[in-house]
Amino acid sequence: MPEDFHGLVEFGLLASEREPFDPMERAFHDLAREQLGETEHLSGPQWKLVHTYGLRPGLLAMSHVWQSTDARQDFVIAAKGAPEAIADLCHLNAPDVAALTRSMDAMAAEGLRVLGVARASFAGQTWPDSQHDFSFKFLGLVGLADPLRTSVPDAVSECRSAGIKVIMITGDHPATAKAIAREAGLDTEDRATGKELEQLSDAELALRVRTATVFARIMPEQKLRIVNALKANREIVAMTGDGVNDAPSLKAAHIGIAMGGRGTDVAREASSIVLLDDDFGSIVKSVRLGRRIYDNLRKAMGFIFAVHVPIAGLALLPLLFGLPILFGPVHIAFLEMVIDPVCSLVFEAETEEDDVMRRPPRGADEPLFSGPLIGWGLLQGAFAFVLVAVIFVVAFTRGMPEEEVRALAFFSLVLTIVSLIFVNRSFSASLVTALRRPNPALALVLLAVTTMLSVTLLWPFARALFRFGPLHLDDLTLTLGAAVLVLVLLELLKPLWRAQLQS
Repeated sequence: MPEDFHGLVEFGLLASEREPFDPMERAFHDLAREQLGETEHLSGPQWKLVHTYGLRPGLLAMSHVWQSTDARQDFVIAAKGAPEAIADLCHLNAPDVAALTRSMDAMAAEGLRVLGVARASFAGQTWPDSQHDFSFKFLGLVGLADPLRTSVPDAVSECRSAGIKVIMITGDHPATAKAIAREAGLDTEDRATGKELEQLSDAELALRVRTATVFARIMPEQKLRIVNALKANREIVAMTGDGVNDAPSLKAAHIGIAMGGRGTDVAREASSIVLLDDDFGSIVKSVRLGRRIYDNLRKAMGFIFAVHVPIAGLALLPLLFGLPILFGPVHIAFLEMVIDPVCSLVFEAETEEDDVMRRPPRGADEPLFSGPLIGWGLLQGAFAFVLVAVIFVVAFTRGMPEEEVRALAFFSLVLTIVSLIFVNRSFSASLVTALRRPNPALALVLLAVTTMLSVTLLWPFARALFRFGPLHLDDLTLTLGAAVLVLVLLELLKPLWRAQLQS
Protein backbone atom coordinates (compact mmCIF):
# COMPACT_ATOMS: atom_id res chain seq x y z
CA MET A 1 0.00 0.00 0.00
CA PRO A 2 1.41 3.45 -0.85
CA GLU A 3 2.59 5.24 2.26
CA ASP A 4 0.58 8.38 1.45
CA PHE A 5 -2.63 6.37 1.12
CA HIS A 6 -1.84 4.50 4.34
CA GLY A 7 -1.50 7.80 6.20
CA LEU A 8 -4.69 9.19 4.69
CA VAL A 9 -6.75 6.17 5.79
CA GLU A 10 -5.06 5.95 9.17
CA PHE A 11 -5.60 9.59 10.16
CA GLY A 12 -9.09 9.65 8.69
CA LEU A 13 -9.83 6.82 11.12
CA LEU A 14 -8.13 8.60 14.02
CA ALA A 15 -10.22 11.72 13.37
CA SER A 16 -13.40 9.63 13.70
CA GLU A 17 -15.13 8.33 16.81
CA ARG A 18 -13.99 4.95 18.09
CA GLU A 19 -17.63 3.84 18.31
CA PRO A 20 -18.99 5.51 15.19
CA PHE A 21 -22.65 6.40 14.74
CA ASP A 22 -22.50 8.70 11.77
CA PRO A 23 -22.53 6.74 8.46
CA MET A 24 -19.58 8.79 7.19
CA GLU A 25 -17.43 7.77 10.15
CA ARG A 26 -18.59 4.18 9.78
CA ALA A 27 -17.25 4.33 6.24
CA PHE A 28 -13.84 5.39 7.56
CA HIS A 29 -13.84 2.43 9.94
CA ASP A 30 -14.84 0.02 7.19
CA LEU A 31 -12.10 1.35 4.91
CA ALA A 32 -9.52 1.10 7.68
CA ARG A 33 -10.45 -2.52 8.46
CA GLU A 34 -10.10 -3.35 4.79
CA GLN A 35 -6.86 -1.47 4.12
CA LEU A 36 -5.00 -1.42 7.45
CA GLY A 37 -5.83 -4.85 8.84
CA GLU A 38 -2.41 -6.34 8.12
CA THR A 39 -0.36 -3.16 8.67
CA GLU A 40 1.05 -1.33 11.62
CA HIS A 41 -0.99 1.75 12.52
CA LEU A 42 -1.84 4.07 15.40
CA SER A 43 -5.44 3.06 16.11
CA GLY A 44 -4.65 0.06 18.29
CA PRO A 45 -5.55 -0.33 21.97
CA GLN A 46 -2.22 1.19 23.02
CA TRP A 47 -3.49 4.58 21.89
CA LYS A 48 -6.10 6.54 23.82
CA LEU A 49 -8.09 9.64 22.94
CA VAL A 50 -7.18 12.44 25.34
CA HIS A 51 -8.66 15.59 23.80
CA THR A 52 -11.05 16.66 21.04
CA TYR A 53 -11.70 19.84 19.07
CA GLY A 54 -15.21 19.97 17.63
CA LEU A 55 -16.64 21.80 14.65
CA ARG A 56 -16.95 25.54 15.03
CA PRO A 57 -18.96 28.03 12.96
CA GLY A 58 -15.76 29.59 11.70
CA LEU A 59 -13.89 26.32 11.16
CA LEU A 60 -15.63 23.26 9.67
CA ALA A 61 -13.04 20.79 10.92
CA MET A 62 -12.61 18.53 13.93
CA SER A 63 -9.45 17.17 15.54
CA HIS A 64 -8.70 14.28 17.89
CA VAL A 65 -5.59 14.24 20.09
CA TRP A 66 -4.18 10.77 20.78
CA GLN A 67 -1.61 9.60 23.30
CA SER A 68 0.36 6.35 23.34
CA THR A 69 0.77 4.28 26.48
CA ASP A 70 4.43 5.07 26.00
CA ALA A 71 4.31 8.54 27.54
CA ARG A 72 7.68 9.44 26.00
CA GLN A 73 6.09 9.81 22.55
CA ASP A 74 4.57 13.07 21.36
CA PHE A 75 0.84 13.47 21.13
CA VAL A 76 -0.62 12.73 17.68
CA ILE A 77 -3.39 14.91 16.27
CA ALA A 78 -5.70 13.79 13.46
CA ALA A 79 -7.99 16.29 11.74
CA LYS A 80 -10.69 15.94 9.12
CA GLY A 81 -13.29 18.33 7.77
CA ALA A 82 -14.18 20.59 4.88
CA PRO A 83 -11.22 20.74 2.48
CA GLU A 84 -11.02 24.53 2.67
CA ALA A 85 -10.92 24.33 6.48
CA ILE A 86 -8.17 21.68 6.43
CA ALA A 87 -6.24 23.78 3.92
CA ASP A 88 -6.50 26.70 6.32
CA LEU A 89 -5.23 24.57 9.22
CA CYS A 90 -2.28 23.43 7.10
CA HIS A 91 -1.48 27.00 5.97
CA LEU A 92 -1.20 25.91 2.34
CA ASN A 93 0.19 28.43 -0.14
CA ALA A 94 -1.88 29.84 -3.01
CA PRO A 95 -0.78 27.31 -5.70
CA ASP A 96 -1.50 24.38 -3.39
CA VAL A 97 -4.89 25.81 -2.46
CA ALA A 98 -5.71 26.28 -6.16
CA ALA A 99 -4.75 22.66 -6.92
CA LEU A 100 -6.75 21.46 -3.92
CA THR A 101 -9.78 23.46 -5.05
CA ARG A 102 -9.63 21.97 -8.55
CA SER A 103 -9.50 18.44 -7.17
CA MET A 104 -12.25 19.15 -4.65
CA ASP A 105 -14.56 20.68 -7.28
CA ALA A 106 -14.03 17.73 -9.62
CA MET A 107 -14.92 15.25 -6.89
CA ALA A 108 -17.86 17.32 -5.63
CA ALA A 109 -19.29 17.64 -9.15
CA GLU A 110 -19.66 13.85 -9.16
CA GLY A 111 -21.86 14.06 -6.07
CA LEU A 112 -19.15 12.97 -3.61
CA ARG A 113 -18.94 14.33 -0.09
CA VAL A 114 -15.34 15.57 0.03
CA LEU A 115 -13.31 15.74 3.23
CA GLY A 116 -9.75 16.78 3.83
CA VAL A 117 -7.48 14.91 6.25
CA ALA A 118 -4.40 16.24 8.07
CA ARG A 119 -2.00 15.23 10.84
CA ALA A 120 0.11 16.97 13.43
CA SER A 121 2.16 16.20 16.55
CA PHE A 122 2.38 18.03 19.85
CA ALA A 123 4.92 17.81 22.66
CA GLY A 124 3.45 20.27 25.18
CA GLN A 125 1.26 19.61 28.20
CA THR A 126 -1.29 22.44 27.84
CA TRP A 127 -3.71 22.16 24.95
CA PRO A 128 -3.95 25.15 22.65
CA ASP A 129 -7.31 26.95 22.53
CA SER A 130 -7.61 26.48 18.80
CA GLN A 131 -6.75 23.85 16.22
CA HIS A 132 -4.90 26.60 14.34
CA ASP A 133 -2.11 26.41 16.91
CA PHE A 134 -0.99 22.97 15.73
CA SER A 135 1.39 22.50 12.79
CA PHE A 136 -0.74 20.35 10.51
CA LYS A 137 0.47 18.50 7.44
CA PHE A 138 -2.04 17.97 4.65
CA LEU A 139 -2.51 14.28 3.81
CA GLY A 140 -5.14 14.30 1.07
CA LEU A 141 -8.82 14.29 0.11
CA VAL A 142 -11.40 11.57 0.70
CA GLY A 143 -14.58 11.28 -1.38
CA LEU A 144 -17.57 9.53 0.16
CA ALA A 145 -20.54 8.46 -1.92
CA ASP A 146 -24.00 8.49 -0.35
CA PRO A 147 -26.17 7.40 -3.29
CA LEU A 148 -29.80 8.41 -3.37
CA ARG A 149 -32.43 5.75 -2.98
CA THR A 150 -34.08 4.96 -6.27
CA SER A 151 -37.43 6.14 -4.87
CA VAL A 152 -36.27 9.71 -4.16
CA PRO A 153 -36.71 11.30 -7.63
CA ASP A 154 -40.26 9.96 -7.94
CA ALA A 155 -41.03 11.08 -4.38
CA VAL A 156 -39.74 14.60 -5.09
CA SER A 157 -41.79 14.74 -8.29
CA GLU A 158 -44.88 13.64 -6.39
CA CYS A 159 -44.26 16.32 -3.77
CA ARG A 160 -44.08 18.94 -6.51
CA SER A 161 -47.39 17.82 -8.02
CA ALA A 162 -48.95 17.92 -4.54
CA GLY A 163 -47.87 21.53 -4.03
CA ILE A 164 -45.15 20.62 -1.52
CA LYS A 165 -41.84 22.46 -1.88
CA VAL A 166 -38.78 20.33 -1.18
CA ILE A 167 -35.65 22.12 0.06
CA MET A 168 -32.22 20.53 0.51
CA ILE A 169 -30.19 21.74 3.51
CA THR A 170 -26.73 20.22 3.81
CA GLY A 171 -23.31 20.86 5.19
CA ASP A 172 -21.72 19.56 1.98
CA HIS A 173 -19.80 21.56 -0.61
CA PRO A 174 -22.10 23.54 -2.98
CA ALA A 175 -20.99 21.47 -5.97
CA THR A 176 -21.81 18.24 -4.12
CA ALA A 177 -25.18 19.63 -3.09
CA LYS A 178 -25.91 20.70 -6.66
CA ALA A 179 -25.07 17.27 -8.09
CA ILE A 180 -27.20 15.41 -5.54
CA ALA A 181 -30.07 17.89 -5.87
CA ARG A 182 -30.04 17.50 -9.66
CA GLU A 183 -30.10 13.71 -9.28
CA ALA A 184 -33.04 14.01 -6.88
CA GLY A 185 -34.98 16.15 -9.34
CA LEU A 186 -34.71 19.45 -7.45
CA ASP A 187 -34.29 22.82 -9.11
CA THR A 188 -30.61 23.70 -8.68
CA GLU A 189 -30.62 27.17 -10.20
CA ASP A 190 -31.26 29.05 -6.95
CA ARG A 191 -28.72 28.01 -4.32
CA ALA A 192 -27.50 29.64 -1.13
CA THR A 193 -24.54 28.96 1.15
CA GLY A 194 -23.91 29.34 4.84
CA LYS A 195 -21.64 32.32 4.21
CA GLU A 196 -24.42 34.08 2.35
CA LEU A 197 -26.86 33.41 5.18
CA GLU A 198 -24.45 34.95 7.69
CA GLN A 199 -24.88 38.29 5.93
CA LEU A 200 -28.69 38.22 5.94
CA SER A 201 -31.01 39.54 8.60
CA ASP A 202 -34.01 37.47 9.63
CA ALA A 203 -36.30 39.53 7.39
CA GLU A 204 -33.93 39.15 4.43
CA LEU A 205 -33.63 35.41 5.07
CA ALA A 206 -37.43 35.10 5.06
CA LEU A 207 -37.40 36.53 1.53
CA ARG A 208 -34.46 34.36 0.47
CA VAL A 209 -36.07 31.07 1.46
CA ARG A 210 -39.05 31.79 -0.77
CA THR A 211 -36.98 31.01 -3.87
CA ALA A 212 -33.89 29.05 -2.84
CA THR A 213 -34.16 25.27 -3.03
CA VAL A 214 -30.61 24.18 -2.15
CA PHE A 215 -28.66 25.36 0.90
CA ALA A 216 -25.04 24.18 1.15
CA ARG A 217 -22.28 24.48 3.77
CA ILE A 218 -24.97 25.11 6.37
CA MET A 219 -24.22 25.04 10.10
CA PRO A 220 -26.72 23.53 12.57
CA GLU A 221 -27.78 26.92 13.93
CA GLN A 222 -28.42 28.08 10.37
CA LYS A 223 -30.81 25.15 9.85
CA LEU A 224 -32.81 26.54 12.74
CA ARG A 225 -32.80 30.00 11.16
CA ILE A 226 -34.07 28.55 7.87
CA VAL A 227 -36.90 26.71 9.63
CA ASN A 228 -37.91 29.86 11.50
CA ALA A 229 -37.74 31.90 8.29
CA LEU A 230 -40.08 29.46 6.55
CA LYS A 231 -42.46 29.62 9.51
CA ALA A 232 -42.33 33.42 9.36
CA ASN A 233 -43.62 33.10 5.78
CA ARG A 234 -46.63 31.16 7.19
CA GLU A 235 -45.41 27.91 5.66
CA ILE A 236 -46.10 24.54 7.29
CA VAL A 237 -42.61 23.14 7.77
CA ALA A 238 -41.59 19.48 7.95
CA MET A 239 -37.90 18.99 8.76
CA THR A 240 -35.89 15.77 8.44
CA GLY A 241 -32.68 15.04 10.31
CA ASP A 242 -30.70 12.39 12.13
CA GLY A 243 -27.95 14.06 14.17
CA VAL A 244 -27.70 15.67 17.57
CA ASN A 245 -27.18 19.05 15.90
CA ASP A 246 -30.45 18.63 14.00
CA ALA A 247 -32.50 18.47 17.20
CA PRO A 248 -33.21 22.25 17.55
CA SER A 249 -34.49 22.57 13.97
CA LEU A 250 -36.48 19.31 14.28
CA LYS A 251 -38.10 20.65 17.43
CA ALA A 252 -38.80 24.06 15.88
CA ALA A 253 -40.46 22.66 12.74
CA HIS A 254 -44.18 22.00 12.74
CA ILE A 255 -43.39 18.35 11.97
CA GLY A 256 -39.98 16.97 12.91
CA ILE A 257 -39.09 13.75 11.10
CA ALA A 258 -36.15 11.73 12.42
CA MET A 259 -34.41 8.83 10.76
CA GLY A 260 -35.01 5.76 12.89
CA GLY A 261 -32.19 3.65 11.48
CA ARG A 262 -29.28 6.03 11.66
CA GLY A 263 -30.83 8.82 13.74
CA THR A 264 -29.56 9.67 17.20
CA ASP A 265 -31.71 9.31 20.29
CA VAL A 266 -31.76 13.09 20.65
CA ALA A 267 -33.07 13.54 17.10
CA ARG A 268 -35.76 10.93 17.63
CA GLU A 269 -36.87 12.51 20.91
CA ALA A 270 -37.09 15.96 19.31
CA SER A 271 -39.20 14.71 16.39
CA SER A 272 -42.89 14.11 15.88
CA ILE A 273 -42.36 11.20 13.46
CA VAL A 274 -39.62 8.56 13.26
CA LEU A 275 -39.03 6.83 9.91
CA LEU A 276 -38.19 3.18 10.45
CA ASP A 277 -36.73 2.73 6.96
CA ASP A 278 -34.91 6.10 6.61
CA ASP A 279 -36.55 6.53 3.20
CA PHE A 280 -37.67 9.94 1.97
CA GLY A 281 -40.31 8.15 -0.09
CA SER A 282 -41.96 7.07 3.17
CA ILE A 283 -42.66 10.73 3.96
CA VAL A 284 -44.56 11.09 0.69
CA LYS A 285 -46.46 7.87 1.44
CA SER A 286 -47.41 9.39 4.81
CA VAL A 287 -48.67 12.55 3.10
CA ARG A 288 -50.74 10.45 0.70
CA LEU A 289 -52.11 8.41 3.61
CA GLY A 290 -52.95 11.57 5.55
CA ARG A 291 -54.82 13.03 2.59
CA ARG A 292 -56.72 9.78 2.12
CA ILE A 293 -57.73 9.71 5.78
CA TYR A 294 -58.82 13.35 5.63
CA ASP A 295 -60.87 12.70 2.48
CA ASN A 296 -62.50 9.64 4.01
CA LEU A 297 -63.42 11.52 7.17
CA ARG A 298 -65.12 14.17 5.07
CA LYS A 299 -66.93 11.53 3.01
CA ALA A 300 -68.19 9.81 6.17
CA MET A 301 -69.31 13.11 7.69
CA GLY A 302 -71.07 14.14 4.48
CA PHE A 303 -72.84 10.77 4.39
CA ILE A 304 -73.90 11.04 8.04
CA PHE A 305 -75.32 14.50 7.43
CA ALA A 306 -77.13 13.40 4.27
CA VAL A 307 -78.58 10.14 5.57
CA HIS A 308 -80.19 11.66 8.66
CA VAL A 309 -82.18 14.22 6.67
CA PRO A 310 -84.64 11.68 5.18
CA ILE A 311 -84.74 9.71 8.44
CA ALA A 312 -85.68 12.81 10.43
CA GLY A 313 -88.06 14.01 7.74
CA LEU A 314 -89.91 10.71 7.49
CA ALA A 315 -90.16 10.53 11.30
CA LEU A 316 -91.73 14.02 11.46
CA LEU A 317 -93.91 13.83 8.35
CA PRO A 318 -96.61 11.54 9.85
CA LEU A 319 -96.78 13.68 13.00
CA LEU A 320 -97.27 16.90 11.03
CA PHE A 321 -99.86 15.59 8.57
CA GLY A 322 -101.67 12.89 10.52
CA LEU A 323 -100.29 9.97 8.51
CA PRO A 324 -99.47 6.50 9.87
CA ILE A 325 -96.30 6.33 11.94
CA LEU A 326 -93.54 4.81 9.86
CA PHE A 327 -90.72 4.10 12.28
CA GLY A 328 -90.64 2.24 15.53
CA PRO A 329 -87.59 1.38 17.64
CA VAL A 330 -86.86 -1.74 15.58
CA HIS A 331 -86.72 0.29 12.37
CA ILE A 332 -84.33 2.86 13.85
CA ALA A 333 -82.13 0.04 15.17
CA PHE A 334 -82.05 -1.51 11.69
CA LEU A 335 -81.07 1.80 10.09
CA GLU A 336 -78.28 2.35 12.62
CA MET A 337 -76.99 -1.16 11.90
CA VAL A 338 -76.59 -0.02 8.31
CA ILE A 339 -75.27 3.50 8.93
CA ASP A 340 -72.67 2.73 11.62
CA PRO A 341 -70.74 0.03 9.70
CA VAL A 342 -70.76 2.23 6.61
CA CYS A 343 -69.11 5.08 8.49
CA SER A 344 -66.66 2.99 10.52
CA LEU A 345 -65.76 0.37 7.90
CA VAL A 346 -66.72 1.30 4.35
CA PHE A 347 -65.45 4.86 4.19
CA GLU A 348 -62.41 4.04 6.33
CA ALA A 349 -61.44 1.37 3.80
CA GLU A 350 -61.81 3.60 0.75
CA THR A 351 -58.61 3.91 -1.29
CA GLU A 352 -57.29 7.35 -2.14
CA GLU A 353 -58.68 9.43 -4.97
CA ASP A 354 -56.67 9.40 -8.19
CA ASP A 355 -55.94 13.12 -7.82
CA VAL A 356 -55.14 13.09 -4.11
CA MET A 357 -51.47 13.99 -4.77
CA ARG A 358 -52.26 16.52 -7.45
CA ARG A 359 -54.14 18.93 -5.20
CA PRO A 360 -52.57 21.93 -3.46
CA PRO A 361 -52.20 21.61 0.31
CA ARG A 362 -55.24 22.69 2.29
CA GLY A 363 -55.02 25.55 4.75
CA ALA A 364 -54.08 24.68 8.31
CA ASP A 365 -57.18 26.51 9.57
CA GLU A 366 -59.57 24.90 7.10
CA PRO A 367 -62.51 23.33 8.97
CA LEU A 368 -63.08 19.62 8.58
CA PHE A 369 -66.82 20.15 8.24
CA SER A 370 -67.06 23.01 5.76
CA GLY A 371 -70.01 24.97 4.38
CA PRO A 372 -69.91 23.31 0.94
CA LEU A 373 -69.84 19.87 2.58
CA ILE A 374 -72.87 20.75 4.71
CA GLY A 375 -74.67 22.08 1.64
CA TRP A 376 -73.85 18.96 -0.34
CA GLY A 377 -75.10 16.75 2.49
CA LEU A 378 -78.34 18.72 2.76
CA LEU A 379 -78.89 18.48 -0.98
CA GLN A 380 -78.39 14.70 -0.96
CA GLY A 381 -80.66 14.25 2.03
CA ALA A 382 -83.35 16.49 0.54
CA PHE A 383 -83.46 14.48 -2.69
CA ALA A 384 -83.72 11.22 -0.78
CA PHE A 385 -86.40 12.57 1.56
CA VAL A 386 -88.57 14.05 -1.19
CA LEU A 387 -88.48 10.88 -3.26
CA VAL A 388 -89.27 8.50 -0.38
CA ALA A 389 -91.91 10.88 1.00
CA VAL A 390 -93.65 10.99 -2.39
CA ILE A 391 -93.70 7.19 -2.54
CA PHE A 392 -95.07 7.04 1.03
CA VAL A 393 -97.81 9.64 0.53
CA VAL A 394 -98.92 8.42 -2.90
CA ALA A 395 -99.09 4.78 -1.75
CA PHE A 396 -101.14 5.77 1.32
CA THR A 397 -103.55 8.00 -0.62
CA ARG A 398 -104.18 5.19 -3.13
CA GLY A 399 -105.46 2.94 -0.38
CA MET A 400 -102.50 0.61 0.11
CA PRO A 401 -102.69 -1.09 3.52
CA GLU A 402 -100.68 0.62 6.25
CA GLU A 403 -98.27 -2.27 6.77
CA GLU A 404 -97.53 -2.49 3.04
CA VAL A 405 -96.98 1.29 2.91
CA ARG A 406 -94.55 1.01 5.79
CA ALA A 407 -92.64 -1.79 4.07
CA LEU A 408 -92.60 0.07 0.76
CA ALA A 409 -91.33 3.32 2.32
CA PHE A 410 -88.77 1.54 4.50
CA PHE A 411 -87.33 -0.49 1.62
CA SER A 412 -87.18 2.68 -0.50
CA LEU A 413 -85.35 4.48 2.29
CA VAL A 414 -82.79 1.71 2.84
CA LEU A 415 -82.01 1.37 -0.86
CA THR A 416 -81.76 5.16 -1.14
CA ILE A 417 -79.24 5.11 1.71
CA VAL A 418 -77.24 2.56 -0.30
CA SER A 419 -77.29 5.04 -3.20
CA LEU A 420 -75.93 7.74 -0.87
CA ILE A 421 -73.04 5.42 0.00
CA PHE A 422 -72.06 5.20 -3.67
CA VAL A 423 -72.50 8.96 -4.18
CA ASN A 424 -70.18 9.77 -1.29
CA ARG A 425 -67.46 7.25 -2.16
CA SER A 426 -65.72 9.85 -4.31
CA PHE A 427 -65.68 13.61 -4.69
CA SER A 428 -63.62 13.69 -7.87
CA ALA A 429 -64.11 10.42 -9.74
CA SER A 430 -67.11 9.35 -11.74
CA LEU A 431 -69.39 6.60 -10.48
CA VAL A 432 -67.90 4.12 -12.95
CA THR A 433 -64.37 4.89 -11.74
CA ALA A 434 -65.44 4.62 -8.10
CA LEU A 435 -67.10 1.25 -8.74
CA ARG A 436 -63.83 -0.08 -10.12
CA ARG A 437 -62.02 0.68 -6.88
CA PRO A 438 -62.11 -2.41 -4.65
CA ASN A 439 -63.70 -2.09 -1.23
CA PRO A 440 -64.34 -5.46 0.48
CA ALA A 441 -66.04 -3.74 3.42
CA LEU A 442 -68.64 -2.24 1.07
CA ALA A 443 -69.33 -5.64 -0.46
CA LEU A 444 -69.88 -7.12 3.01
CA VAL A 445 -72.21 -4.30 4.03
CA LEU A 446 -74.26 -4.65 0.84
CA LEU A 447 -74.50 -8.40 1.36
CA ALA A 448 -75.63 -7.88 4.98
CA VAL A 449 -78.25 -5.28 3.97
CA THR A 450 -79.63 -7.53 1.24
CA THR A 451 -79.81 -10.47 3.61
CA MET A 452 -81.50 -8.47 6.37
CA LEU A 453 -84.09 -6.97 4.01
CA SER A 454 -84.82 -10.41 2.60
CA VAL A 455 -85.31 -11.79 6.12
CA THR A 456 -87.77 -9.03 7.05
CA LEU A 457 -89.72 -9.70 3.88
CA LEU A 458 -89.72 -13.51 3.79
CA TRP A 459 -89.62 -14.63 7.45
CA PRO A 460 -93.08 -14.20 9.01
CA PHE A 461 -91.72 -13.57 12.51
CA ALA A 462 -89.41 -10.78 11.29
CA ARG A 463 -92.14 -9.35 9.08
CA ALA A 464 -94.49 -9.19 12.06
CA LEU A 465 -91.76 -7.65 14.23
CA PHE A 466 -91.23 -4.88 11.67
CA ARG A 467 -95.01 -4.64 11.05
CA PHE A 468 -94.47 -5.06 7.31
CA GLY A 469 -96.97 -6.21 4.77
CA PRO A 470 -96.06 -8.24 1.68
CA LEU A 471 -94.35 -6.49 -1.22
CA HIS A 472 -94.85 -7.59 -4.81
CA LEU A 473 -92.41 -7.49 -7.69
CA ASP A 474 -93.69 -4.13 -8.91
CA ASP A 475 -93.26 -2.70 -5.39
CA LEU A 476 -89.66 -3.90 -5.21
CA THR A 477 -89.01 -2.52 -8.68
CA LEU A 478 -90.32 0.86 -7.52
CA THR A 479 -88.00 0.90 -4.49
CA LEU A 480 -85.03 -0.03 -6.65
CA GLY A 481 -85.97 2.60 -9.22
CA ALA A 482 -86.14 5.27 -6.52
CA ALA A 483 -82.61 4.40 -5.38
CA VAL A 484 -81.28 4.48 -8.95
CA LEU A 485 -82.98 7.85 -9.59
CA VAL A 486 -81.35 9.40 -6.51
CA LEU A 487 -77.97 7.99 -7.56
CA VAL A 488 -78.20 9.30 -11.13
CA LEU A 489 -79.46 12.77 -10.18
CA LEU A 490 -76.80 13.30 -7.53
CA GLU A 491 -74.03 12.04 -9.82
CA LEU A 492 -75.15 14.57 -12.43
CA LEU A 493 -75.09 17.35 -9.83
CA LYS A 494 -71.76 16.33 -8.25
CA PRO A 495 -69.54 18.15 -10.81
CA LEU A 496 -71.17 21.44 -9.81
CA TRP A 497 -69.98 20.94 -6.20
CA ARG A 498 -66.66 19.24 -6.92
CA ALA A 499 -64.43 22.34 -6.79
CA GLN A 500 -65.93 23.48 -3.47
CA LEU A 501 -65.75 20.01 -1.92
CA GLN A 502 -62.05 19.62 -2.80
CA SER A 503 -60.95 23.14 -1.86
